[in-house]
Amino acid sequence: MITAPVRPVAIEVSREVERSHALGFEDFHSAHEGFAVLLEEVDELKAHVWTNQKRRDLAAMRTEAIQVAAMAVKFVESLDGGNGRR
Repeated sequence: MITAPVRPVAIEVSREVERSHALGFEDFHSAHEGFAVLLEEVDELKAHVWTNQKRRDLAAMRTEAIQVAAMAVKFVESLDGGNGRR
C-alpha cells in the first residue's frame, strides 16, 4: 500500500516511466543497459547536488530525482519481463 504522502511522487514517477515508453524507449535489453541508464540519471542528479547550495536549481534537481526513480522502476520492470535471463 502506498501511503498518502508518497502518492503524488509515485504518480509522477509512473508518468515519467510512461513518458519514456511514449518516446520510444522500450524496456532495457539487459541488466547492463538498465544499470548504465540508471547510472546516467544518478550522475545528472549528482551534478545538481554538488552545485553550490546558493546556485542550486531545486526544480531541476527534483526532476532528476524523479527520473532516477522512474529508471529504477523501469529496471525492475525489465527484469520482471525478462524471466530473469537479462
